[in-house]
Amino acid sequence: MRSGNERCAGARQHEPNREVEAVASGFSLASSSGTRRIGTVPVVSRTPAPGRSPEQRLRALARANEVRLARAQLKREVAAGRIALARVLAGPPSCAQTAKVRELLLVVPRIGPARADRVLAQCRIAHAKTVGGLSDRQRAELVALLGR
Repeated sequence: MRSGNERCAGARQHEPNREVEAVASGFSLASSSGTRRIGTVPVVSRTPAPGRSPEQRLRALARANEVRLARAQLKREVAAGRIALARVLAGPPSCAQTAKVRELLLVVPRIGPARADRVLAQCRIAHAKTVGGLSDRQRAELVALLGR
């Protein structure tokens, strides 16, 4: 058995990659197709979005908090079995429009990550799809599948 310091016969010692070194230092490299310039990417400064007053931002924040609270209440109702998810998906309230379908599926008792993924795949729905972004076909298939 070899120790960490021994090398195999015929093995070459690792030589640093010159191209990587050139990239790190910002030099130009000569290649068979000509000279390739490598440099740094300019940093774009981030400025706040213009046109919103502090009052508008506070109103938007308050509205977002209301939506989050309403969505949390809806999820609790679905988890407790007081509201059927199929009914919510058939006619979603405004707070559910921006909720991810997978997120709502995971709230339902007896539906875990694997079953939720299987349901989404069966209905051809992306994992990141929101309830408001469902097509009529996707919504109908999902409601039919959950209504069984």
